[in-house]
Amino acid sequence: MRKLSVAIIGAGPAGIATAVELKTAGIKDIAIFEKAGNFCYTIRRLYPEGKRVDRNYKGINMISEGVCSFETETKEQFLERIEKYIKDYKIEIFYNTEINGLERSGQYYIIKAGTYTVAQAYVVVIATGVFDRPRKPSYPIPEEIKNRVFFELPKELPEGEKILIVGGGNTAAELACILSGKCDVYLSYRRPDFFRINEENLRELEKRKDQITFFLGTEIKALEPEKEAVKVIFHDGHTEVFSKIFYCLGGSTPRNLLEKMGIKFKDSLPDIDEFGESNLERVFLIGDVAVKRGSIIYAFNSAHRAIERILQKYHILFNSSS
Repeated sequence: MRKLSVAIIGAGPAGIATAVELKTAGIKDIAIFEKAGNFCYTIRRLYPEGKRVDRNYKGINMISEGVCSFETETKEQFLERIEKYIKDYKIEIFYNTEINGLERSGQYYIIKAGTYTVAQAYVVVIATGVFDRPRKPSYPIPEEIKNRVFFELPKELPEGEKILIVGGGNTAAELACILSGKCDVYLSYRRPDFFRINEENLRELEKRKDQITFFLGTEIKALEPEKEAVKVIFHDGHTEVFSKIFYCLGGSTPRNLLEKMGIKFKDSLPDIDEFGESNLERVFLIGDVAVKRGSIIYAFNSAHRAIERILQKYHILFNSSS
């Protein structure tokens, strides 16, 4: 199992800046885990071509505190800047790896993606940004069954139930693996084959092929109430009744995930100190995930402050791990 000094979750501006600050300080044993297939995915997806990326966001003039900085640039210029950071500082990034589990084990944190462990780390920096809202299907969900239809993982997973998972990505695969053996699991995907799932998750699905029923090449037409369950009507006329449905169509909200990891909230925000450290020792939150409204310069600066604090407070751990 890979042992890291620092594991970074998220390859947006905050996550990349964290890695740059660590490499500048001489901490080499680090890695970033990113759920998308490329860095700065939100900027790539939401910013139109040629859009300005402003240093002074919403008129707030912030001075750069760390290594990473920029002036006003186009989207393309900014992405080139980030790509140069990645190359110049030899930053290791594991793409298509969505982290959804964090457990303390002695001095280490065990970092999980679905059912498998991706690494152990002394320090964890969460730089996921404010996630997308979960995507929902085009057909309506009747009011009577809304308490049986989910768009993100609940804090307590079901057991002994007949469950339908809808989606063809890593989140859907990981949830199917987690629930297999505990529930009667069905996985529905509109394509005849998976093409967006990483190799590790494909192997995990293969191991559990006798515990998961695959509905590939199927699309749902409608949902209807069925006593204390949900009736699913597929486009081919096939119907099936499930106790709960989980949609994994992309997007998620951070609070459930963070609380599942054990991070406490105060009002609507994570309860962190001025350096970003949470109630979990050596787990830091930086960038947009930690504030109501951030900016790229704020993300860069919060990475700088967090790493300064980590090096000051936990330098003995780094020395002992080197």
